[in-house]
Amino acid sequence: MSRSASDPVPAGPPARFAVVANPENRRAALFADAVRAAGLPAPRIVPWERVLRSGGAEFAPDEIVRLDSPGENTDVDRLLRDMPDPTRVEGSARWYRRFVRAVRGLRGGVRLDDPGELAVLFDKRLCHAALAAADVPVPWSPTSGPDAVPVSGWDDVRAAMREHRMPRLFVKLAHGSSASGVLAVESSGRGRMRATTSVELAADGSLFNSLKVRRYEREQDIAAVVDALAPDGLHLERWLPKASQAGRAADLRVVVVAGRATHAVVRTSASPLTNLHLGGRRGDLDAVRDAVEAAGGRWTDVLAVCERAAACFPRTLCVGVDLLPAVGWRRFAVGEVNAFGDLLPRLTGLPGSGAEGLDTYAAQVTAALRHARPGTASAPSTGQWCLGRHADEEHHAQHPPCAEHHRHHQHRTGTTHVSA
Repeated sequence: MSRSASDPVPAGPPARFAVVANPENRRAALFADAVRAAGLPAPRIVPWERVLRSGGAEFAPDEIVRLDSPGENTDVDRLLRDMPDPTRVEGSARWYRRFVRAVRGLRGGVRLDDPGELAVLFDKRLCHAALAAADVPVPWSPTSGPDAVPVSGWDDVRAAMREHRMPRLFVKLAHGSSASGVLAVESSGRGRMRATTSVELAADGSLFNSLKVRRYEREQDIAAVVDALAPDGLHLERWLPKASQAGRAADLRVVVVAGRATHAVVRTSASPLTNLHLGGRRGDLDAVRDAVEAAGGRWTDVLAVCERAAACFPRTLCVGVDLLPAVGWRRFAVGEVNAFGDLLPRLTGLPGSGAEGLDTYAAQVTAALRHARPGTASAPSTGQWCLGRHADEEHHAQHPPCAEHHRHHQHRTGTTHVSA
Protein backbone atom coordinates (compact mmCIF):
# COMPACT_ATOMS: atom_id res chain seq x y z
CA MET A 1 0.00 0.00 0.00
CA SER A 2 1.41 3.40 -0.93
CA ARG A 3 1.96 6.10 1.65
CA SER A 4 1.28 9.80 1.44
CA ALA A 5 4.07 12.28 0.93
CA SER A 6 3.29 13.51 4.41
CA ASP A 7 4.24 10.18 6.02
CA PRO A 8 7.93 10.21 7.03
CA VAL A 9 10.21 7.92 5.04
CA PRO A 10 11.76 5.20 7.25
CA ALA A 11 15.25 5.99 8.50
CA GLY A 12 18.02 4.43 6.45
CA PRO A 13 19.93 5.25 3.26
CA PRO A 14 19.62 8.69 1.64
CA ALA A 15 16.29 9.42 0.00
CA ARG A 16 15.79 8.34 -3.58
CA PHE A 17 13.29 9.54 -6.13
CA ALA A 18 11.27 7.90 -8.85
CA VAL A 19 9.35 9.79 -11.53
CA VAL A 20 6.50 8.59 -13.73
CA ALA A 21 7.08 10.64 -16.87
CA ASN A 22 7.81 10.59 -20.56
CA PRO A 23 11.60 10.06 -20.42
CA GLU A 24 12.36 12.28 -23.39
CA ASN A 25 10.39 15.22 -22.03
CA ARG A 26 12.16 18.28 -20.66
CA ARG A 27 10.01 18.11 -17.53
CA ALA A 28 11.70 14.85 -16.58
CA ALA A 29 15.13 16.30 -17.37
CA LEU A 30 14.54 19.43 -15.29
CA PHE A 31 13.40 17.44 -12.29
CA ALA A 32 16.33 15.04 -12.62
CA ASP A 33 18.69 18.03 -12.66
CA ALA A 34 17.12 19.28 -9.44
CA VAL A 35 17.51 15.89 -7.75
CA ARG A 36 21.17 15.63 -8.74
CA ALA A 37 21.79 19.20 -7.60
CA ALA A 38 20.55 18.12 -4.17
CA GLY A 39 23.39 15.59 -4.03
CA LEU A 40 21.22 12.56 -4.76
CA PRO A 41 21.34 9.95 -7.51
CA ALA A 42 19.29 10.70 -10.59
CA PRO A 43 15.67 9.60 -10.15
CA ARG A 44 14.43 6.34 -11.58
CA ILE A 45 12.27 7.15 -14.59
CA VAL A 46 9.17 5.01 -15.07
CA PRO A 47 7.72 5.71 -18.54
CA TRP A 48 4.02 6.50 -18.80
CA GLU A 49 3.85 4.18 -21.81
CA ARG A 50 4.99 1.25 -19.68
CA VAL A 51 2.51 2.14 -16.92
CA LEU A 52 -0.37 2.32 -19.39
CA ARG A 53 0.51 -0.90 -21.17
CA SER A 54 1.11 -2.91 -17.99
CA GLY A 55 -1.71 -1.46 -15.91
CA GLY A 56 0.49 0.08 -13.20
CA ALA A 57 3.92 0.03 -11.58
CA GLU A 58 5.55 -0.97 -8.29
CA PHE A 59 7.72 1.25 -6.11
CA ALA A 60 9.94 0.48 -3.16
CA PRO A 61 8.70 1.64 0.25
CA ASP A 62 11.43 4.30 0.50
CA GLU A 63 11.10 5.69 -3.03
CA ILE A 64 9.68 9.21 -3.23
CA VAL A 65 7.35 9.01 -6.22
CA ARG A 66 6.53 12.03 -8.35
CA LEU A 67 4.10 12.03 -11.28
CA ASP A 68 4.72 14.30 -14.22
CA SER A 69 2.60 15.19 -17.21
CA PRO A 70 1.95 12.39 -19.75
CA GLY A 71 1.65 15.02 -22.49
CA GLU A 72 3.79 15.69 -25.57
CA ASN A 73 4.26 12.03 -26.45
CA THR A 74 2.35 10.69 -29.46
CA ASP A 75 2.35 7.04 -28.35
CA VAL A 76 1.19 7.89 -24.84
CA ASP A 77 -1.50 10.19 -26.19
CA ARG A 78 -2.76 7.42 -28.45
CA LEU A 79 -2.94 5.00 -25.52
CA LEU A 80 -4.93 7.54 -23.52
CA ARG A 81 -7.26 8.88 -26.21
CA ASP A 82 -7.26 6.46 -29.17
CA MET A 83 -6.80 9.41 -31.49
CA PRO A 84 -4.66 8.89 -34.61
CA ASP A 85 -3.68 12.56 -34.73
CA PRO A 86 -2.33 14.12 -31.50
CA THR A 87 -3.54 17.55 -32.59
CA ARG A 88 -7.16 16.42 -32.45
CA VAL A 89 -9.16 17.90 -29.59
CA GLU A 90 -11.68 15.11 -29.04
CA GLY A 91 -11.23 12.20 -26.64
CA SER A 92 -10.52 14.04 -23.39
CA ALA A 93 -13.12 12.06 -21.42
CA ARG A 94 -11.44 8.83 -22.48
CA TRP A 95 -8.06 10.37 -21.59
CA TYR A 96 -9.37 11.18 -18.12
CA ARG A 97 -10.74 7.70 -17.43
CA ARG A 98 -7.55 5.97 -18.52
CA PHE A 99 -5.27 8.44 -16.78
CA VAL A 100 -7.09 8.09 -13.45
CA ARG A 101 -7.09 4.31 -13.78
CA ALA A 102 -3.36 4.33 -14.52
CA VAL A 103 -2.62 6.53 -11.48
CA ARG A 104 -4.62 4.20 -9.26
CA GLY A 105 -2.54 1.32 -10.60
CA LEU A 106 0.67 2.71 -9.09
CA ARG A 107 1.61 0.79 -5.96
CA GLY A 108 4.01 1.51 -3.11
CA GLY A 109 6.41 4.35 -2.50
CA VAL A 110 5.94 7.73 -0.86
CA ARG A 111 3.62 9.66 -3.14
CA LEU A 112 3.91 13.35 -3.90
CA ASP A 113 0.59 13.27 -5.79
CA ASP A 114 -2.62 11.87 -4.34
CA PRO A 115 -4.72 9.76 -6.77
CA GLY A 116 -8.06 11.00 -5.46
CA GLU A 117 -6.98 14.62 -5.61
CA LEU A 118 -5.64 14.19 -9.14
CA ALA A 119 -9.06 12.88 -10.18
CA VAL A 120 -10.58 16.14 -8.90
CA LEU A 121 -7.86 18.37 -10.36
CA PHE A 122 -8.41 16.92 -13.82
CA ASP A 123 -12.16 17.48 -13.75
CA LYS A 124 -12.84 21.22 -13.90
CA ARG A 125 -16.36 20.75 -12.57
CA LEU A 126 -15.21 18.87 -9.49
CA CYS A 127 -12.28 21.21 -8.93
CA HIS A 128 -14.46 24.30 -9.18
CA ALA A 129 -16.94 22.79 -6.71
CA ALA A 130 -14.17 21.91 -4.24
CA LEU A 131 -12.79 25.44 -4.38
CA ALA A 132 -16.21 27.05 -3.97
CA ALA A 133 -17.05 24.78 -1.02
CA ALA A 134 -13.86 25.96 0.70
CA ASP A 135 -14.81 29.61 0.10
CA VAL A 136 -12.03 30.12 -2.42
CA PRO A 137 -13.14 32.84 -4.86
CA VAL A 138 -13.93 31.42 -8.30
CA PRO A 139 -15.92 32.64 -11.31
CA TRP A 140 -19.56 31.69 -10.96
CA SER A 141 -20.49 28.47 -12.74
CA PRO A 142 -23.74 26.60 -13.38
CA THR A 143 -21.92 23.32 -14.06
CA SER A 144 -20.34 22.60 -10.66
CA GLY A 145 -21.68 21.91 -7.20
CA PRO A 146 -24.90 20.22 -6.07
CA ASP A 147 -27.09 22.18 -8.52
CA ALA A 148 -24.90 21.54 -11.56
CA VAL A 149 -26.68 21.44 -14.88
CA PRO A 150 -25.64 19.07 -17.69
CA VAL A 151 -24.42 20.55 -20.96
CA SER A 152 -25.18 18.39 -23.96
CA GLY A 153 -24.46 20.98 -26.63
CA TRP A 154 -24.77 24.55 -27.83
CA ASP A 155 -28.48 24.81 -27.06
CA ASP A 156 -27.72 24.19 -23.37
CA VAL A 157 -24.97 26.81 -23.42
CA ARG A 158 -27.37 29.30 -24.98
CA ALA A 159 -30.00 28.50 -22.36
CA ALA A 160 -27.48 28.97 -19.52
CA MET A 161 -26.44 32.33 -20.94
CA ARG A 162 -30.06 33.50 -20.94
CA GLU A 163 -31.13 32.00 -17.62
CA HIS A 164 -28.09 33.15 -15.66
CA ARG A 165 -27.58 36.44 -17.50
CA MET A 166 -24.15 35.54 -18.77
CA PRO A 167 -23.58 37.47 -22.00
CA ARG A 168 -19.89 36.53 -21.74
CA LEU A 169 -18.63 33.16 -20.54
CA PHE A 170 -15.92 30.58 -20.97
CA VAL A 171 -16.79 27.15 -22.32
CA LYS A 172 -14.17 24.61 -21.27
CA LEU A 173 -13.60 20.91 -21.72
CA ALA A 174 -14.12 19.35 -18.31
CA HIS A 175 -10.88 17.38 -18.71
CA GLY A 176 -8.94 19.73 -20.97
CA SER A 177 -5.56 21.32 -20.41
CA SER A 178 -3.33 23.94 -22.05
CA ALA A 179 -6.44 25.79 -23.34
CA SER A 180 -7.47 22.79 -25.44
CA GLY A 181 -11.15 23.11 -26.26
CA VAL A 182 -11.57 26.47 -24.50
CA LEU A 183 -13.90 29.05 -26.05
CA ALA A 184 -14.35 32.61 -24.80
CA VAL A 185 -17.93 33.30 -25.90
CA GLU A 186 -19.56 36.72 -25.95
CA SER A 187 -22.93 37.93 -27.20
CA SER A 188 -23.91 41.40 -28.28
CA GLY A 189 -27.10 43.21 -27.36
CA ARG A 190 -28.50 42.20 -30.75
CA GLY A 191 -27.92 38.53 -30.04
CA ARG A 192 -24.89 38.10 -32.27
CA MET A 193 -22.27 35.66 -31.03
CA ARG A 194 -18.49 35.59 -31.17
CA ALA A 195 -16.08 32.96 -29.84
CA THR A 196 -12.33 33.26 -29.39
CA THR A 197 -10.51 29.93 -29.29
CA SER A 198 -7.50 27.94 -30.45
CA VAL A 199 -9.80 25.22 -31.82
CA GLU A 200 -9.74 24.83 -35.59
CA LEU A 201 -12.97 23.47 -37.08
CA ALA A 202 -12.25 21.32 -40.13
CA ALA A 203 -14.63 21.01 -43.07
CA ASP A 204 -15.64 17.50 -41.96
CA GLY A 205 -16.47 18.69 -38.44
CA SER A 206 -13.27 17.42 -36.81
CA LEU A 207 -11.59 19.65 -34.24
CA PHE A 208 -7.88 20.39 -34.08
CA ASN A 209 -5.71 22.25 -31.58
CA SER A 210 -3.90 25.12 -33.22
CA LEU A 211 -1.24 27.59 -32.13
CA LYS A 212 -3.31 30.27 -33.83
CA VAL A 213 -6.03 31.97 -31.80
CA ARG A 214 -9.04 32.54 -34.05
CA ARG A 215 -12.48 34.10 -33.82
CA TYR A 216 -15.70 32.52 -34.99
CA GLU A 217 -18.33 35.11 -35.84
CA ARG A 218 -21.05 32.78 -37.18
CA GLU A 219 -23.19 31.13 -34.53
CA GLN A 220 -23.50 27.97 -36.62
CA ASP A 221 -19.72 27.52 -36.46
CA ILE A 222 -19.65 28.12 -32.71
CA ALA A 223 -22.48 25.63 -32.29
CA ALA A 224 -20.63 23.05 -34.38
CA VAL A 225 -17.53 23.33 -32.18
CA VAL A 226 -19.46 23.16 -28.91
CA ASP A 227 -21.64 20.26 -30.09
CA ALA A 228 -18.51 18.31 -31.07
CA LEU A 229 -16.89 18.99 -27.69
CA ALA A 230 -19.95 18.23 -25.57
CA PRO A 231 -19.67 14.40 -25.49
CA ASP A 232 -16.38 14.79 -23.59
CA GLY A 233 -18.04 16.96 -20.91
CA LEU A 234 -18.21 20.74 -20.66
CA HIS A 235 -17.73 23.25 -17.87
CA LEU A 236 -19.11 26.79 -18.06
CA GLU A 237 -17.80 29.82 -16.17
CA ARG A 238 -18.80 33.47 -16.08
CA TRP A 239 -16.23 35.59 -17.92
CA LEU A 240 -14.63 37.98 -15.42
CA PRO A 241 -13.10 41.06 -17.10
CA LYS A 242 -9.38 40.93 -16.31
CA ALA A 243 -6.97 43.66 -15.34
CA SER A 244 -4.49 44.70 -17.99
CA GLN A 245 -0.80 45.41 -18.22
CA ALA A 246 0.61 47.49 -21.08
CA GLY A 247 -2.76 47.28 -22.81
CA ARG A 248 -2.90 43.46 -22.71
CA ALA A 249 -5.16 41.21 -20.61
CA ALA A 250 -3.20 39.81 -17.66
CA ASP A 251 -3.39 36.94 -15.24
CA LEU A 252 -0.92 35.03 -13.07
CA ARG A 253 0.33 31.47 -12.76
CA VAL A 254 1.35 30.94 -9.14
CA VAL A 255 3.09 27.73 -8.12
CA VAL A 256 2.33 26.53 -4.61
CA VAL A 257 4.74 24.01 -3.09
CA ALA A 258 3.95 22.40 0.27
CA GLY A 259 1.30 24.99 1.03
CA ARG A 260 3.44 28.01 0.20
CA ALA A 261 3.29 30.21 -2.89
CA THR A 262 6.87 29.94 -4.15
CA HIS A 263 6.89 31.11 -7.78
CA ALA A 264 4.76 33.45 -9.85
CA VAL A 265 4.69 34.62 -13.43
CA VAL A 266 2.47 37.20 -15.10
CA ARG A 267 0.94 36.20 -18.43
CA THR A 268 -0.35 38.85 -20.82
CA SER A 269 -2.20 38.52 -24.10
CA ALA A 270 -4.05 40.48 -26.74
CA SER A 271 -6.75 37.77 -26.60
CA PRO A 272 -8.74 36.29 -23.70
CA LEU A 273 -6.39 33.26 -23.76
CA THR A 274 -3.14 34.09 -21.97
CA ASN A 275 -1.38 30.73 -22.43
CA LEU A 276 2.21 31.34 -23.44
CA HIS A 277 2.11 28.80 -26.27
CA LEU A 278 -0.81 30.73 -27.81
CA GLY A 279 1.05 34.01 -28.12
CA GLY A 280 0.90 35.07 -24.50
CA ARG A 281 3.93 36.86 -23.11
CA ARG A 282 5.45 37.07 -19.66
CA GLY A 283 4.60 40.33 -17.96
CA ASP A 284 6.17 42.41 -15.21
CA LEU A 285 5.59 40.92 -11.76
CA ASP A 286 6.98 43.98 -9.98
CA ALA A 287 4.44 46.10 -11.82
CA VAL A 288 1.66 43.79 -10.61
CA ARG A 289 2.81 44.17 -7.00
CA ASP A 290 2.88 47.93 -7.44
CA ALA A 291 -0.62 47.91 -8.98
CA VAL A 292 -2.01 45.87 -6.09
CA GLU A 293 -0.48 48.18 -3.51
CA ALA A 294 -1.60 51.29 -5.42
CA ALA A 295 -5.14 49.89 -5.29
CA GLY A 296 -4.87 49.62 -1.50
CA GLY A 297 -4.16 45.90 -1.35
CA ARG A 298 -1.37 43.67 -0.07
CA TRP A 299 0.66 41.30 -2.22
CA THR A 300 0.72 38.74 0.60
CA ASP A 301 -3.07 38.58 0.46
CA VAL A 302 -2.94 37.91 -3.27
CA LEU A 303 -0.62 34.95 -2.67
CA ALA A 304 -2.86 33.79 0.19
CA VAL A 305 -5.72 33.27 -2.28
CA CYS A 306 -3.51 30.82 -4.19
CA GLU A 307 -2.44 29.07 -1.00
CA ARG A 308 -6.05 28.65 0.02
CA ALA A 309 -6.78 27.05 -3.34
CA ALA A 310 -3.85 24.67 -2.93
CA ALA A 311 -5.01 23.81 0.59
CA CYS A 312 -8.03 22.10 -1.01
CA PHE A 313 -5.53 19.46 -2.19
CA PRO A 314 -3.44 18.89 0.95
CA ARG A 315 -1.97 15.55 -0.11
CA THR A 316 -0.52 16.88 -3.37
CA LEU A 317 2.88 18.53 -2.98
CA CYS A 318 2.72 21.03 -5.84
CA VAL A 319 0.02 22.72 -7.89
CA GLY A 320 -0.07 25.64 -10.30
CA VAL A 321 -2.85 28.13 -9.62
CA ASP A 322 -4.21 30.36 -12.37
CA LEU A 323 -5.19 33.61 -10.66
CA LEU A 324 -7.50 36.08 -12.40
CA PRO A 325 -7.14 39.76 -11.39
CA ALA A 326 -10.23 41.85 -11.95
CA VAL A 327 -10.01 45.28 -13.50
CA GLY A 328 -8.42 47.62 -10.98
CA TRP A 329 -6.21 44.98 -9.31
CA ARG A 330 -8.39 44.93 -6.19
CA ARG A 331 -10.25 41.67 -6.65
CA PHE A 332 -8.99 38.20 -7.56
CA ALA A 333 -10.47 34.83 -8.43
CA VAL A 334 -8.99 31.39 -9.06
CA GLY A 335 -9.54 30.27 -12.63
CA GLU A 336 -7.99 26.80 -12.39
CA VAL A 337 -5.71 24.64 -10.27
CA ASN A 338 -3.27 22.60 -12.34
CA ALA A 339 -1.65 19.37 -11.19
CA PHE A 340 1.24 19.81 -13.64
CA GLY A 341 1.49 23.59 -13.57
CA ASP A 342 5.15 23.88 -12.59
CA LEU A 343 6.87 24.13 -15.98
CA LEU A 344 8.39 27.60 -15.60
CA PRO A 345 12.02 27.15 -16.67
CA ARG A 346 14.65 29.41 -15.11
CA LEU A 347 12.12 31.12 -12.83
CA THR A 348 13.38 31.37 -9.26
CA GLY A 349 11.42 31.63 -6.03
CA LEU A 350 9.62 34.67 -4.68
CA PRO A 351 11.27 36.74 -1.94
CA GLY A 352 10.26 35.42 1.47
CA SER A 353 8.91 32.17 0.02
CA GLY A 354 11.70 29.89 1.24
CA ALA A 355 12.47 29.06 -2.41
CA GLU A 356 14.71 32.01 -3.22
CA GLY A 357 17.27 30.98 -5.83
CA LEU A 358 15.44 27.72 -6.55
CA ASP A 359 13.42 26.85 -9.63
CA THR A 360 10.07 25.09 -9.25
CA TYR A 361 11.64 21.63 -9.39
CA ALA A 362 14.38 22.36 -6.87
CA ALA A 363 11.73 23.79 -4.54
CA GLN A 364 9.80 20.53 -4.72
CA VAL A 365 12.89 18.42 -4.10
CA THR A 366 13.73 20.58 -1.07
CA ALA A 367 10.19 20.24 0.26
CA ALA A 368 10.14 16.48 -0.18
CA LEU A 369 13.51 16.04 1.51
CA ARG A 370 12.33 17.92 4.57
CA HIS A 371 10.29 14.84 5.38
CA ALA A 372 12.38 12.18 3.67
CA ARG A 373 15.75 12.64 5.37
CA PRO A 374 16.36 10.99 8.71
CA GLY A 375 16.37 13.41 11.61
CA THR A 376 14.07 16.03 10.05
CA ALA A 377 10.75 17.03 11.49
CA SER A 378 7.91 14.73 10.59
CA ALA A 379 5.02 15.94 8.46
CA PRO A 380 1.70 17.05 9.96
CA SER A 381 -0.53 14.16 11.00
CA THR A 382 -3.36 15.60 8.88
CA GLY A 383 -1.50 14.67 5.71
CA GLN A 384 -1.06 18.28 4.67
CA TRP A 385 2.16 19.64 3.24
CA CYS A 386 3.39 22.71 5.14
CA LEU A 387 6.90 24.12 5.20
CA GLY A 388 6.43 26.57 8.05
CA ARG A 389 5.62 30.23 8.10
CA HIS A 390 6.33 33.07 5.71
CA ALA A 391 8.41 36.02 6.78
CA ASP A 392 5.09 37.83 7.25
CA GLU A 393 4.10 36.07 10.47
CA GLU A 394 1.11 38.30 11.15
CA HIS A 395 -0.30 37.65 7.68
CA HIS A 396 -0.11 33.89 8.06
CA ALA A 397 -1.59 33.93 11.51
CA GLN A 398 -4.66 35.42 9.83
CA HIS A 399 -4.50 33.32 6.63
CA PRO A 400 -3.02 29.88 7.43
CA PRO A 401 -2.02 28.40 4.05
CA CYS A 402 -2.71 24.82 5.06
CA ALA A 403 -6.08 25.35 6.72
CA GLU A 404 -8.57 22.89 5.33
CA HIS A 405 -11.52 25.28 5.66
CA HIS A 406 -11.61 29.03 5.36
CA ARG A 407 -14.92 30.03 6.82
CA HIS A 408 -13.84 33.63 7.35
CA HIS A 409 -14.09 34.34 3.64
CA GLN A 410 -17.40 35.74 2.47
CA HIS A 411 -17.31 34.99 -1.27
CA ARG A 412 -17.79 31.54 -2.71
CA THR A 413 -17.88 32.70 -6.30
CA GLY A 414 -16.93 35.88 -8.05
CA THR A 415 -13.78 37.57 -6.77
CA THR A 416 -12.20 38.41 -3.47
CA HIS A 417 -10.83 41.73 -2.33
CA VAL A 418 -7.23 41.87 -1.21
CA SER A 419 -7.00 43.46 2.20
CA ALA A 420 -6.50 47.19 2.39
